[in-house]
Order: sequence, then structure tokens, then C-alpha cells
Amino acid sequence: MKNTEHKFITIGEIMLRLTPPDYEKIRTATTFEARYGGSEANVALSLANLGIDSTFCTVVPDNSLGKSAVRMMRSNDVNCDPVIYSTPEETPTHRLGTYYLETGYGIRPSKVVYDRKHSAFSEYDFGKADFEKILDGYTWLHLSGITPALGKSCSEMILTCLKIAKEKKMTVSFDGNFRSTLWSWEEARDFCTLCLPYVDVLFGIEPYHIWKNEEDHSAGDVKDDIPFQPDRDQQEKVFKAFVERYPNIKCIARHVRFAHSCSENSLSAYLWLNGKIYESKRLTFHILDRVGGGDAFVSGIIYALMNEYTQDDIVNFGVAASAVKHTIHGDGNITDDVSLIRHVMEMNFDIKR
Repeated sequence: MKNTEHKFITIGEIMLRLTPPDYEKIRTATTFEARYGGSEANVALSLANLGIDSTFCTVVPDNSLGKSAVRMMRSNDVNCDPVIYSTPEETPTHRLGTYYLETGYGIRPSKVVYDRKHSAFSEYDFGKADFEKILDGYTWLHLSGITPALGKSCSEMILTCLKIAKEKKMTVSFDGNFRSTLWSWEEARDFCTLCLPYVDVLFGIEPYHIWKNEEDHSAGDVKDDIPFQPDRDQQEKVFKAFVERYPNIKCIARHVRFAHSCSENSLSAYLWLNGKIYESKRLTFHILDRVGGGDAFVSGIIYALMNEYTQDDIVNFGVAASAVKHTIHGDGNITDDVSLIRHVMEMNFDIKR
């Protein structure tokens, strides 16, 4: 059953993913499995499968690959009406971005090779798009820090959408999602910090500048002393620094990964909501496909917020949604059974009859 109270929209690039089967290495592969994904697309797909009215806006070349990517999204109940099918005149290279995934096993980590430069999405002039019209009627906008890294037109589009969303009183969520292959750490921090005044729900604590002293940046960033796996007090200190600097931020969620091997991980998470910090249970699981695990966490938190779960349930549902995604092939969490995620959240792993 669809949740009709909220109308969700996200904007970003969708790519073709090519993966050698059976944990093969790319350099020896003779066949590749084809799937489609992208951070924002994964979130839209996951929410649609959970019954949220979900829309995806992107640019794809007007050819068979572009249409196939959109067809996959539509097959998962995602509304793709705002999708722009570009012409060769609008996007001269006229291609869908591609990435190759070499799936790790045991002690061998997964490896990604990107082939996304000059994609239709990155070449398109978003100044031609009417985002006032595109965003009209929606209640929630989700964006990520990947899109602005793709070029000037993309970064300008992100800021335009953030401003329009605030004017329309939409809830805005943002996932920093740093990609070192697209831009530098400082470039990412500089731009993503500009987005913070427009954000209601923030995912992750990087890449942003939260200076210890706004007048003297040499004093460093509040997050500089925080380890990758912080304890509750350390995380609370960072959350408080964010909301003191940006009181518009109502909720912050970040997950913490513990990698025991490339095939077995644990996840937990912290949530800041209504002036308090909450910590999830820690889930340990074997990995079938790690890609999209962070996006599944994002969609799980958004779903739980939309459905007004308790704070403890919100953070635990997000972790459980991510853990479930790690057991599914492909970029998106296609789970359409909320009770399954809640069973994992409650660590109830018995067979469901």
C-alpha cells in the first residue's frame, strides 16, 4: 500500500553497472552482468518498493541504453515522468555513464572502475530545465554530493533545487557521499558546506567544514579528532556542532561500518533527532553485494521518518534496511516487505512461514 502523505523526488545520475559473475576479476572476465544504479536512483527505488510515492529525475541519452535504465526504474514502481531524454545536439558524447564492479571475496576487497566522464547527465545544460515546475507538488527532495562533482551545470542545478525546495517548504535531505575520483576533499567540503543552510535531514558528517573557530580556520575542524568508529560521546559532540552552526538541521544520521573481512561486516548507526542522540543495535552479516548499502540506510531512515517511527526504531530500521541490501544483488534494495526489515531490526532471523 502506498504512503500517500509524502511525495518524494530525487535528482541524480543513473549508470550502467557491469559485473563479472562468480567473483571473477575484470581483467580475466569474458562475460559481464548488466544492471543499473546510482546513489539517488537507489534511494528512489528502495522507497518505491516500500510503498512511498517516489519520483526520479535524471538525464539519459535518447537511445536503447537510456531507455533500458528508465525501464528498470519504472519496473520498481518509480515515477520517471521528469526524466529528460537528451539528443546528440544537447549532449554531444551521448552516452550513459558506466562503471565496472569487481566483487571482492574473503580478504580480497571489491574494486570499482568508473567510465562516466562525458555522460549525458554531466554534459546536459540544466539551465534549460524548469525546476520550479519539476519540483511542484512534492513534499520531500533528496540530493547527494555526487551530482555537484560532475560539473558546473550540475553544481548550479543542486543549489537552484535547494533554494526552490526551501521556498516550497519541502523537506530536504542531503547525503554528502564523497567520491575521490570526481573531485578533491577540499572541493567537496567547500561546496557541500554551501548546501547545509537548506538541509533538514543530513546523512553522514562529511564532507563539510565545521570549523572549531570560524574566525581562525587554522584551529581545525570539529571532526578532525573524531575516529571513523566513534563512541557515543564523540558522535554527540559532532552532532551538536552541526546543529549549533545550522539550526535548520532537524535530523542527522550516520552509519558506522566494522569490516571483519571483505565478506563479513557489522553495521551500527547514530541518529540525532529532537535534540538527542540515539544509537542502534549492531548487526553482523555476510555480504553478497555491498554496493548501495549506504543508499539503503538512507532510504530506511527516510521511510521511518515519514512513517513517524520512534527514534530508536528509526535508527534501527535504517541499519536493518542496509544490512538486508547487502544480501541482494544489484545497487538497489528491492525489498518490498517492511516486516522483513523489522524482523532483521529485532534480530529475529527465524524462517518466515
